[in-house]
Amino acid sequence: LNGLDSPDQASFYTSGKTTNEPAFLLQLFARQLGTNNLPDCSNMCHESSGVALVETLGVGKGAATLEDMESSELIFIFGNNPGTNHPRMLTSLQKAKDQGAKIIAVNPLPEVSLMHVTNPNPQDYRNPLELPIALLGHGQALADLYLPVRVNGDVAAIKGILKELFEREQDGRPSAIDHKFIQTYTEGFDALRADVEAASWDEIIEESGLSRAEINAAAEMYANSKKTICGWCLGITQQRNGVDNVSMIVNLLLVGGNIGRPGAGTVCIRGHSNVQGDRTMGIWERPPKGFLDALAKEFNFDPPKKWGYDTVETLHAMFNGDVKVFFAISGNFLSNTPDTVYTAHAMQKCKLTAHVSTKLNRSHLITGERALILPCLGRTEEDVQATGKQFVTVEDSMGIINPSKGMFAPASPDLMSDVAILCNLAHVTLGSRTTTNWLGLAADYNLIRDSIGRVVPGFENFNERLAREGFFYLPNAAKHRIFKTTSGKAKLTVCPIPKHDLKPEEFLLTTVRTHDQFNSTIYGLDDRYRGVFQGRRVVFLNPADMEARGLRAGQIVDIYSHFEGEVRMAPRFAIVPYMIARRSAAAYYPETNVLVPIGSVAAKSNQPVFKCIRITLKPSDTCTPLNFSEKEIEHNLHRVVPRLA
Repeated sequence: LNGLDSPDQASFYTSGKTTNEPAFLLQLFARQLGTNNLPDCSNMCHESSGVALVETLGVGKGAATLEDMESSELIFIFGNNPGTNHPRMLTSLQKAKDQGAKIIAVNPLPEVSLMHVTNPNPQDYRNPLELPIALLGHGQALADLYLPVRVNGDVAAIKGILKELFEREQDGRPSAIDHKFIQTYTEGFDALRADVEAASWDEIIEESGLSRAEINAAAEMYANSKKTICGWCLGITQQRNGVDNVSMIVNLLLVGGNIGRPGAGTVCIRGHSNVQGDRTMGIWERPPKGFLDALAKEFNFDPPKKWGYDTVETLHAMFNGDVKVFFAISGNFLSNTPDTVYTAHAMQKCKLTAHVSTKLNRSHLITGERALILPCLGRTEEDVQATGKQFVTVEDSMGIINPSKGMFAPASPDLMSDVAILCNLAHVTLGSRTTTNWLGLAADYNLIRDSIGRVVPGFENFNERLAREGFFYLPNAAKHRIFKTTSGKAKLTVCPIPKHDLKPEEFLLTTVRTHDQFNSTIYGLDDRYRGVFQGRRVVFLNPADMEARGLRAGQIVDIYSHFEGEVRMAPRFAIVPYMIARRSAAAYYPETNVLVPIGSVAAKSNQPVFKCIRITLKPSDTCTPLNFSEKEIEHNLHRVVPRLA
């Protein structure tokens, strides 16, 4: 690091597994070194959410809690499969259902976990006999309505719901449009209404993939709800118009006054345990002035003002030779980034790649000229420093700060914590250029939290509040109808319906995960809820699309992606018939990351587009079959909520 011509030739990547204390230290180290190159995994998952929520509501986080969800009357779930990706969320959905809530699932695939759920947690049953009875049954129905939206058809779908609500209001029927809230707290309503009313039903139906009856049914449920929540995940954000997708969801909530109301609001469904907390701690290539000023005051240095590189910009900089040192704390960078071949070449052009890790992954194999693997303690292991046992903290999707303390003996007595690694690295790298007592911070994590409390708003008296309360909520102005936007009002946004004009042989591919994986970590080869076993190289297609193109179940094909004249290929995928939306396709990542173009990013957020890839299929030269169960798929499809006629 000290041998670089400029600190900006280094980039420091953070995964959402990184807890608050090491995240705060990493950004401090990078900025004392002299760079804002702080890419992180949120650049690839919910960057579009942050941009849209800041623009529309003034805060880049969700404005609803689990308690709100459990008392809501209507919950939309957009672009998410909670049974596989967020299983603990199912408990809250089930509690909401028990209280009479309606649930609408909006997704290209009819995910089984959104249709039925069985809670396996004994503590959630009043009578001990209820659990075995539940396990032997068919589960509790969740989704009251399933909207099989086309890939990237969400703007059209929401615009259709709004159009029906406006028509209901004109006809004197219930619409739930809250004009008092709109007039008091928002701006842009007239422009939004004019745009929605100008959209034709033919366009809405074609681009959403939904029928008029399905859209009307969703609008009917919204019109009869006084407390509505919208939750969304990567199916919404990882699109070219991901920011617009989130803005349209906010529009849907705002027209009914469903922000700052108990049982209502936005739920940004995140993955890793601290992906939201890392941004709060300052892991951001575009730090706000107020944060830098507080950091300068606390640590007596002048932080760099020039914006740094996000994840995609870091990849370009490494590929072009502008970043020579890549340092990652946790995560599997290679398997989570787009355009795998490009990413691999970018990493191999570095002088040094270094990873602080709890377990080995593919990123450790594709390296720069020199490579370091720095093993660290996991969160389940005891962390003992000079002043005794330590703990760290995380921020969940609801803005709650919780402590995390390991209980098991470390795998090796030589393992260091990520905090200790960072502090020692900063100490030897910065030397006399810093007045920060880095080794003192490594010895006592309370000192880190004291500094966080003086730098980051909402963390005042950090240690004292944890000791007294065990956890605490961070302030969220939007939840109290205080909108810290440029105008001081929540913004209703006009968003165009994207057009794709697919050729007859083309599909729009979305990447998904199996039930046997968490993020990029693969634990097995089965995806039992979708009826796929002992194989991951499958592509899901609608049976009608298969018949129209002469494709058959089990046929081995190569997948080609097409972007601005560029063609990428992923070989040997078995076709699996599934009730996915027409002209849509789905396949697992990270196997299909090779198809995601490095140049295909969301407007405003620069987030890679993993969920809307233009593809064609060609028969593969190989005939190796992959196992999948048509019987299991058929069984699962019969369990889902049927589409409205």
